[in-house]
Amino acid sequence: MPQPSVLTALLAGVRGGAIEVVDLTTPLSSATPVIQLPPPFGQTQPFELEEISRYDDRGPAWYWNNFRSGEHTGTHFDAPVHWATGRDLADIASVPAARLVAPAAVLDFSDEAAVDPDFLVEIDHIRAWEAAHGPLPEGGWLLLRTGWDARADSAEEFLNADAKGPHTPGLSPECARWVAEESPVIGLGVETVGTDAGRAHSFNPAFPCHSHLLGSGKYGLTQLRNLGALPPTGAVVFAGPLPIVTGSGAPARVLALVERS
Repeated sequence: MPQPSVLTALLAGVRGGAIEVVDLTTPLSSATPVIQLPPPFGQTQPFELEEISRYDDRGPAWYWNNFRSGEHTGTHFDAPVHWATGRDLADIASVPAARLVAPAAVLDFSDEAAVDPDFLVEIDHIRAWEAAHGPLPEGGWLLLRTGWDARADSAEEFLNADAKGPHTPGLSPECARWVAEESPVIGLGVETVGTDAGRAHSFNPAFPCHSHLLGSGKYGLTQLRNLGALPPTGAVVFAGPLPIVTGSGAPARVLALVERS
């Protein structure tokens, strides 16, 4: 009797519950928090629906909408061209499809971020994780769990800004450079509004995750949810951004496959 194919076994695992599909995506609505930049910088468009018809005289049998949104609204995928350091690199439509499916390493710093919202991950934190779990996955994602998704239903708590600016966790400048230039991952995924820490405007360089990672041809995923449902290693992430030609990024549906015993 022939052995089932890999894809047949995968589907059987999903249907039978041996493989769980975890949705890592923040639902898009007008209430979805968006990044706020200080004047005079331009602002991204919050998500907005415009009804075309809803089973009425505009369209008696169908319901549909137009929508407006910034590329970097909600759970979204940063392409290298988003930042000046990656201006000559890939737009979002040019990201190879094979890179949209990748293994994940999940580093949990939710306890630290609960105590200090400005908590920064250092290279030594990643080295300690690797000592416990093995090396970061080649061609995979480094996913940073900070518990920040628990704040996502309140824009004020999620952005966590005061007169000095936002206070959210992230990578230190040195760690951002290391992840970009020395680690084997293809990108960084976070639960916060952007891949950089809230205070990153004052770092050297400013916004080092954007500067280093995108300048190295790597990617970013932001406003992820449910990272607490993933194991430290072993999950496979499917990140599906809209393929906007010349786009700097796009909203994305991000799913993870997790084996359950």
